[in-house]
Amino acid sequence: MPRVEIYTTPWCPFCIAAKRLLSGKGVAFEETDVSGNPDLRQTMMQRANGRYTVPQIFIDDRHIGGSDDLHALDRAGKLDPILAG
Repeated sequence: MPRVEIYTTPWCPFCIAAKRLLSGKGVAFEETDVSGNPDLRQTMMQRANGRYTVPQIFIDDRHIGGSDDLHALDRAGKLDPILAG
């Protein structure tokens, strides 16, 4: 199973939707709350090529993008192969 990381804030509905999709697929993920922590947000932005919105999702250090990107991969049938490693 690949390493899945997701940068979030507690009040973000897109974060909740992304986590729900991953959990529904039985995927364990590491969640990093960037709210109130500029250093963590800066790390996220560096990894996400300057993107500052949450969530930012990484699978095996590959930047997937945000919730819309994750759901688009799933609709296209491309997420499961990535998650399969």
